[in-house]
Amino acid sequence: MKKKASENKENLQNGGKLSAWSSFWRFPIVWMLVGAIGIVLIDTLFRQLTERVDGVISLVLTLVMGLLAILVYKLTLTYLARRSTPEIARQRAGIEAVLGVLTGTIFIAGSVLIIMVLGGYSFQWASSANAGSVLLSTIGAALGAAIVEELIFRGLMFQAIDRLGGKPLALAVTSLFFGVAHLGNTGATLWSAFAIALEAGVLLGAAFLWRRNLWFAMGLHFAWNALEGLLGIPVSGHSTAGLFTVEVNGAALLTGGDFGLEGSIVPVLGSLLLSIPMLIGAARYFRAEARNLPISK
Repeated sequence: MKKKASENKENLQNGGKLSAWSSFWRFPIVWMLVGAIGIVLIDTLFRQLTERVDGVISLVLTLVMGLLAILVYKLTLTYLARRSTPEIARQRAGIEAVLGVLTGTIFIAGSVLIIMVLGGYSFQWASSANAGSVLLSTIGAALGAAIVEELIFRGLMFQAIDRLGGKPLALAVTSLFFGVAHLGNTGATLWSAFAIALEAGVLLGAAFLWRRNLWFAMGLHFAWNALEGLLGIPVSGHSTAGLFTVEVNGAALLTGGDFGLEGSIVPVLGSLLLSIPMLIGAARYFRAEARNLPISK
């Protein structure tokens, strides 16, 4: 009897240790950091590989990197956070990504057009540019950034903070961190970081809440960076060899200055016009969900 009681006590102690260990890994900040580190390591490794090759091979490596980053994300959420991942479900992934690309294209093209009309930008075809090389390199860079940043910010960070303090806090914190993360870029200022937090952090967070998947946010993010790059506009301070050369005239508040379009007041205002209806739609969805009412997609 004493031996059996001792074994039961030992089993309870081991169970308690396992439970504590499991609770540690399931804590939101822990799985957020583990997943983010894994994705960053994969991105860093493949970035070094893509810098050594050109053309189609570079783009293929970027696609492989994206698939591995998504796999790390899924494994992190499944085995550490112990939750499903409907936000990266294959169902409607293509449609949502295309809708995101269209939204991002309209947003950036509209912002650039307004600045052109106000005399801030003028474009000239870059005759010396190799169109094929520019397309592949721009698409690869934009795709890699969209996948990695959305998995980390809207995927891991947003949902971890949502678990701890709710969606409004998650939107505020991820937007702030997204702006701060761009402070080290060329030409960055406190204004550009604030602008990025509003126009990109809030808009992409609102897009994620509205569509309830990462594909739409990735598509929007991709189109944003790709169109800027193809037009020859600096992408968040990073110079690009686009299909056009852009001449910038006027105040930095209008044009964004050396930082590029993201430093302009135009996309800041435009993003708010997009974000507000997205957030209203998301709020209606979650209210209906809480009351168990029929929800239309």
